Amino acid sequence: MQARMKNPAFVLSDGLKGIGSIMKAISESGLPQELQEIVGLRVSQINGCSACIHSHTANLVKAGTSAERIATVVAWREAPFFTDAERAALALAEVSTRLADRSAQAVSDELWDEVADHFDERELSALILVIGVTNMFNRINTTIQEPAGQTWG
Repeated sequence: MQARMKNPAFVLSDGLKGIGSIMKAISESGLPQELQEIVGLRVSQINGCSACIHSHTANLVKAGTSAERIATVVAWREAPFFTDAERAALALAEVSTRLADRSAQAVSDELWDEVADHFDERELSALILVIGVTNMFNRINTTIQEPAGQTWG
């Protein structure tokens, strides 16, 4: 399988610079890398982006995340392997990704308060950016049919 084209962020190099700045800000936020990957994996599962699912899974394996945690991200509500903070982040990731499924308010005040109880403003900002950037990459990769396991570019 081959992508339809190079990743647009590489074609338009100024776009890559902007994405790099966002990723740097996220990495300096204090939000744990493992949580970034878990959230990215869940968003990518929802969007059906095989390239991102592969990438987040590989990053989690490389970081030493247990097979139980990786395998059950898709069913995190029923799995005992996640902390309350991780559960709040995963819930935020789901509602922020599934905007079309909302009735009136995508992120309820109750969910917002729960997430804010676990993360300070910098971490919460990074979490929101992780969700947004992952959704962006999912849409790019599914559009260009980026295959799982390939090096981007």
